[in-house]
Amino acid sequence: MVIIPKGAVIKKAEVSSRSHRLMTELGLIKPATNGTFYLLPLVQRSVDKLVAIVEAHMREIDAQRLTLPILTSGELWKKSGRLGSAPNREIMTTVDRHENLQILSPTNEESITSLMASLSPISYKQLPLRFYQIGTKFRDEMKPRFGLIRTKEFIMKDLYTFDGNETNALDTYHEICGAYEKMLRFIGLTTFAKVEGDAGLMGGNLSHEYHLPAAVGDDTLVTCEKCGHAANLEAIPEAKRKNCGKCGSDSLKISEGIEVAHTFLLGDKYSKPLKATYLQEHGLTVPVVMGCFGVGITRLVAAAIEVLSTDTDIRWPRKLAPFTVCLIPPKAGSKEEKSGGTALAEDLYRQLSQLPGLEDDAVLDDRNHLTIGKRLLLAKRMGYPFVIVAGSRVADTPPLLELHLVESGKSLELQPSDIISEIRKHLNEEN
Repeated sequence: MVIIPKGAVIKKAEVSSRSHRLMTELGLIKPATNGTFYLLPLVQRSVDKLVAIVEAHMREIDAQRLTLPILTSGELWKKSGRLGSAPNREIMTTVDRHENLQILSPTNEESITSLMASLSPISYKQLPLRFYQIGTKFRDEMKPRFGLIRTKEFIMKDLYTFDGNETNALDTYHEICGAYEKMLRFIGLTTFAKVEGDAGLMGGNLSHEYHLPAAVGDDTLVTCEKCGHAANLEAIPEAKRKNCGKCGSDSLKISEGIEVAHTFLLGDKYSKPLKATYLQEHGLTVPVVMGCFGVGITRLVAAAIEVLSTDTDIRWPRKLAPFTVCLIPPKAGSKEEKSGGTALAEDLYRQLSQLPGLEDDAVLDDRNHLTIGKRLLLAKRMGYPFVIVAGSRVADTPPLLELHLVESGKSLELQPSDIISEIRKHLNEEN
């Protein structure tokens, strides 16, 4: 049982996207400062579910989790060439008591490469290496907007790979791109677009972005309707924007997307200046070849809500819903409660919580000072995939409860045992 946070009233002028409005109204997030948010308990559950999914897919590619410092020495950024004489206004910095410049990391190429350099030279027998972390990142956005989609502080998974040559690094790159695509499909976000990306400040000679289609997307995507090649408009030279860069066709489709993941093949951009090397079989010491791969954790949760929800109700990929099942017992003092409806709902809650896949994934809405109708409306708006109501027919012989299949909009009246069977069937279908 949990206490569900009360939503906030927000001014129309403050709302910049559907997900921002719904997440605020339904008590998932609350603004802290411009570009930062409190993540309240329900959305924290969704974030934790996504983290678990990401970790499972990282294990499949033999990546190991570590934690890198949030503060990175400005000297490392100068050595890598990403901190020149002209300041990058998106990089947030601080100065310690000894006047040393520190970077509040938006990403950690310099930090992980410095770690590798401290271990160099490693043996070719130890390659490939794959390290990832999940943590807070910072970016001094000029115009934070769309709630969690574009913020100054966010949670990201960043993976760094180290290979001995370009050929192996390219194989690693394609393997991890495949893992990203598999992960997005597993979550249920099958409409994602993989497009050629702009390497930008990150650098490297190969880059792809993963987008969810959305009208509020910051990125313009160009897709060739003849060969299917797609690219972010920023990655296309202005002189070549009228034709497909792969087949030359002028049949191009323009759309908008929210970037939720980005991959880069970096080569030795960081390893060479920061001296991260390995010892080859024949005794030569050379720089490792790197790749980096990011997934915006909090952004992906918000983007999923943005693309799947209606104007009034949140709809989740089922694997990211805060709870899969919500049970609503009768109102206190009602005839349904007096006829045993509350005890029936609580017993069903205990049984459901023991089903494989539903451990700690069912919630009993025990705010019994509210009417059933009010709680049902809120449960549907919150987008719990299955909502069970102990309504007026709990006094029947045998007792009947309402099962609302929120994703399809259907509802059934079933005995408790049949409700368990029906939910078990849906869970098995999903898996």
